[in-house]
Amino acid sequence: MDNRKESRSPYKTIRDYAIITVAILMGTVGWTLFLLPNQITMGGITGIASIIYWGTGIPAQDIYFVVNALLLIAALKVLGWRFCIKTIYAVILFTIASTLIQHYTSGSGMLSDQKFMATIVGGVFMGISVGLGLSAGGSTGGSDVIAAMIHKYHDISLGHVILFCDLAIITSSYVVLHDWEKVLYGYVLLFVISFCVDSVVNSLRQSVQFFIVSDKYEELGQAINGIANRGCSTLNGNGFYSGKDIRVLFVIAKKSESSIIFDLIDEIDPNAFVAQSAVIGVYGQGFDTFKVHKHGLAKARRKLDEMNVG
Repeated sequence: MDNRKESRSPYKTIRDYAIITVAILMGTVGWTLFLLPNQITMGGITGIASIIYWGTGIPAQDIYFVVNALLLIAALKVLGWRFCIKTIYAVILFTIASTLIQHYTSGSGMLSDQKFMATIVGGVFMGISVGLGLSAGGSTGGSDVIAAMIHKYHDISLGHVILFCDLAIITSSYVVLHDWEKVLYGYVLLFVISFCVDSVVNSLRQSVQFFIVSDKYEELGQAINGIANRGCSTLNGNGFYSGKDIRVLFVIAKKSESSIIFDLIDEIDPNAFVAQSAVIGVYGQGFDTFKVHKHGLAKARRKLDEMNVG
């Protein structure tokens, strides 16, 4: 397909930072109001900061900021300035917002008499926060950065990477809390966050395909190229019943762009025949990139060589 590469417009940059801002504020609320005051441990740098805070009294947001600063220095080479600048913005905003919330709430939390509900609510806030941050090309720091570095080279679920990175941190909280019940709440929290991260990221990456039959296919194709900023291919066909030669536009787009394409079709040719369906994965030319496992590729080549020899 002749998809054009997506440009880094000022609108997209502003949109990304707006999404990151909302994500950080949600994560701050989940951590400072539901998790930290109720001594519910989460993974990542926030979990480490929480454990040190409960054990020493050092402000958790200060620990969070320092450790993330060191981690981001290591991530610059792998993820590049574009990702890290957004993450630096997220880390600074998270530190400031959590400091302000703790100051105005005097460290008191919500649902203090309902630990399980605090775990679920806090986990949903944190999971959505992480998922939105990653979808906008940034992160909230901590294990999100590690997950993003691994996901760049391997086709592994972001939620699963975060899950395995954080299990040890939650288990180690027993050293400070001396309460296995709170550790179990941490495990529940981890699964809630993992589920929410995958749900948010996958929903935002969903793609759809269109087959459009229209006499005004040229005008529609130009509009989809120029306004929806999506490429399309023209397929030659023949109407079996009518016996007429037809042109079919084949378009792949993000699910969020479907309404724009439908608006263009309705404006240019309301009588067009349109078939839309969901696709499992789209790679290359403005969509996801291929992630090939070297071990699996070598195994496939060996099998191919054996077939050729046979």
